[in-house]
Amino acid sequence: QVQLMESGGGLVQPGGSLRLSCAASGSIFSINAMDWYRQAPGKQRELVAVITSRGVTDYADSVKGRFTISRDNAENKVYLQLNNLKPEDTAVYYCKAERVIVQGDWRGYDYWGQGTQVTVSS
Repeated sequence: QVQLMESGGGLVQPGGSLRLSCAASGSIFSINAMDWYRQAPGKQRELVAVITSRGVTDYADSVKGRFTISRDNAENKVYLQLNNLKPEDTAVYYCKAERVIVQGDWRGYDYWGQGTQVTVSS
C-alpha cells in the first residue's frame, strides 16, 4: 500500500515563507508526476504546481514567481517552497502522486496525502 505524508504547514505572516514536504512510502517502483493542490474553505481544490519525473515544472498563474516545486526521485519526496505568502494562499495543501507503479503490479494508480494546513495572517 502506498501512503503520502505531508508536513511543513503552519501559521505565517504575510510576506513570510514556508517549505512543505511530502514523502511517499511503500513498495514503489516509480512515480510519474507529483503535484501540489490546495483547497481553501468554500472553494474547489485547485492545482498549484506539478513536476514530472524528469523535473519539468508548471505552476498556477497565482503562484508563479513565488512558489517553487522540487522533488527527490531517489527518496520519493516532493517539496513546495512558498515565498512571499499572501492571505489568499491560506488553504489545506495536498500532495498527489500520479501513476504510481508498485513492485509486482504494473498498473499505475494515483495517491493523495491527507493535507497540511497553511494559514497566512497577521
